[in-house]
Amino acid sequence: MINRNNKQEKEFYKAEDLAEKLDVNIMTIYRYIKTPGKLKAYKIGKEYRIDKKEFENFLNKVKTTNN
Repeated sequence: MINRNNKQEKEFYKAEDLAEKLDVNIMTIYRYIKTPGKLKAYKIGKEYRIDKKEFENFLNKVKTTNN
């Protein structure tokens, strides 16, 4: 039997949400998605969905440090 009360729900962003969040053009997000290994996304119908954890991983990869 599956205990549905303990099921973890994933959070997803739309590409438009990330563009607004990062203050970039939507085409920039699409380029990140289409570049292998840059930003993983799921295509559902005509739209992309990006897992919250995947977005956090992406931000960590592109993070710069000020020395």
